[in-house]
Amino acid sequence: MDERSLLTSLKGIGEKKADAFRRAGIETVGDLIGYYPRAYESFEAPLDYLELSDGRTAAVCGFIEGSISVRYVKNFKITSAKLRMDGGLLPLVWYNMPYLRSQLHPGMRYVFRGRVRRKGRSLQLEQPSVYTPEKYEELMSGLQPVYPLVKGLTETTLRSALRQAFDSLGPLPEYLPESIRKSAGLASLSFATERVHFPSDKEEMGIARKRLIFDEFFLFILQLRMLRESRQKALRSRPLSEGGHAAQVIASLPYSLTGAQKKVWEEIRSDLCSDHVMARLVQGDVGSGKTILAFLGLILTAENGCQGALMVPTEVLARQHYEAFCRLMEEQSFDCRAVLLTGSMKASEKKAAREKIESGEAQIIIGTHALIQEKVIYRDLALVVTDEQHRFGVKQREMLGTKGEEPHVLVMSATPIPRTLAVILYGDLDVSVLDEMPARRLPIKTAVVDRSWRPKAYSFIREQIAAGRQAYIICPMVEESEAVDAENVTDYAEMLRGELPESCVIGVLHGRMKPQEKNAVMERFLAGEIKVLVSTTVVEVGVNVPNATVMMIENAERFGLAQLHQLRGRVGRGDAQSYCIFMRGDSSGESADPEQDTAGKRLKILRDSNDGFEIARKDLELRGPGDLFGVRQSGIMQFRIADPFEDHEIMQNAAACADRIMRQDNGLERPQNAALKQKLLLYIDKNAKNVNI
Repeated sequence: MDERSLLTSLKGIGEKKADAFRRAGIETVGDLIGYYPRAYESFEAPLDYLELSDGRTAAVCGFIEGSISVRYVKNFKITSAKLRMDGGLLPLVWYNMPYLRSQLHPGMRYVFRGRVRRKGRSLQLEQPSVYTPEKYEELMSGLQPVYPLVKGLTETTLRSALRQAFDSLGPLPEYLPESIRKSAGLASLSFATERVHFPSDKEEMGIARKRLIFDEFFLFILQLRMLRESRQKALRSRPLSEGGHAAQVIASLPYSLTGAQKKVWEEIRSDLCSDHVMARLVQGDVGSGKTILAFLGLILTAENGCQGALMVPTEVLARQHYEAFCRLMEEQSFDCRAVLLTGSMKASEKKAAREKIESGEAQIIIGTHALIQEKVIYRDLALVVTDEQHRFGVKQREMLGTKGEEPHVLVMSATPIPRTLAVILYGDLDVSVLDEMPARRLPIKTAVVDRSWRPKAYSFIREQIAAGRQAYIICPMVEESEAVDAENVTDYAEMLRGELPESCVIGVLHGRMKPQEKNAVMERFLAGEIKVLVSTTVVEVGVNVPNATVMMIENAERFGLAQLHQLRGRVGRGDAQSYCIFMRGDSSGESADPEQDTAGKRLKILRDSNDGFEIARKDLELRGPGDLFGVRQSGIMQFRIADPFEDHEIMQNAAACADRIMRQDNGLERPQNAALKQKLLLYIDKNAKNVNI
């Protein structure tokens, strides 16, 4: 047996279980051992009643007192019991687990572990796991991995398969050169891969994760370094030349470009007019003026008789960019023909657009991922611009790039990343930074409040609507869940109708809606028909609605800082003063001790600054070297175990090692690098197969 063996080669895994594993993306033994835990649970000693606090995960020990009941609420079966413990009587609650009534016995001693929640004036333990005192004592000596599960796949099945796989595989072949392992202080691949799943203690788990995190960064960065190497050798047979139209547009704009915009435009212009192929990232905060730079690049491309493409993540945003570009061309009296291409267009419309693209009649093509479909053939694609980089993978950018003969590539991102990390994460690209905001853009006034402030928030929203403005309200969930105490879009919108005037049209938007439905809602909001849009984070990358002046985010402590900053950037797009209200849904507020209240410290960063790069820098400082018990997802890159923010020190070390390898042997042709080259080729091939378009 080796890593390429199918999962069914393991004892006890037939087709039915194999199907469950496949839903989790696990088909081979190699996929299985690479299915890393998303977090680890540390089993602390049981607490007394008086030591419990709202929001804490805790273990308690005692006797079930009285009977165990099961009641029905909507689609939930709620099982309730009471635990007699030192210091008090603690309610226990489970959702959709009615079988516990026959498994738990009053008078017997148990250990329960779950999340403590405040309900009214009392505390309760929600969805706790159940242990005998003897079993829990065993668990206290080690760590318990927690995996992302799918329907039909349990923790027990997964751990059993993992144990059998490691027993059958034997030592995994090492591919890292010994010099790198020693300089970076890394464990062997065999040790790390097994102990990340079966750690005996925190120290062992940390050693294992460090090696696997390093590997993930190292291979990713090495791939980018080789891409950069090949691009630097690439020459365009026909460099572009500046014909004056871009300069004319800059001179006639109703505002002046910022110093940062001028500097970055000169870098883009210089790249486009050189004989080398441009591969550049423009990283700028929300509202820093990236779009006009993309338009200028497209104009320069068109005046050279070539085609330029702008790919964005949503259809509504594509349409808005298309209309803005056409309006600009009309104002400039510049004969530059543009077409729109999105997935929801009628078949006849898409066919007509494709014909214009193939014939060259369309010089500028603006759309979504429909631009990279096989049927789309470009006549002379010289510039590819992708907006909101974190929504598109490296391979998707590459696919659009292959539509032309070595086209220039311009990548634009509003995700704030400290420059030190951006240079590594986008190692195949030159990095430009727009670190200056237009003078005409007013800073968004931001408040962090708790739920007691909600009536004032509604009153403020009513005032803004009466003044002709619009508002967003963001909820973390689509529908109500008994298991999670958080606001949901469905019930919130209904409740809001009782708080706002009948004349106020309230819209709903969430990820479960069909693309056509989402587009229709956003179009109505953009037109001003919808006054308040209650949404999940699907509006994070949306359209410009200059008339929207209020962004209220419920349960703000549940979101990451980068995401909150992106959401806040949906307002402040017009001339009027805009506001953002971060509504905390937990029991703490701004009055909580900032030394103890991590959520409060993080939200305070946003309250005190509108600068995305400063927010990212402080967030990096606050996170520190990493959270051992939960690998947070930054949303910037889809790593399996590594996190660019949490693990930035390991990433910088991996980058230094990759650079050293490239300096010594940039083609990985030396015998001592043969295993590394084979591993890298497998890594690149696997990533290419996993592209989801």
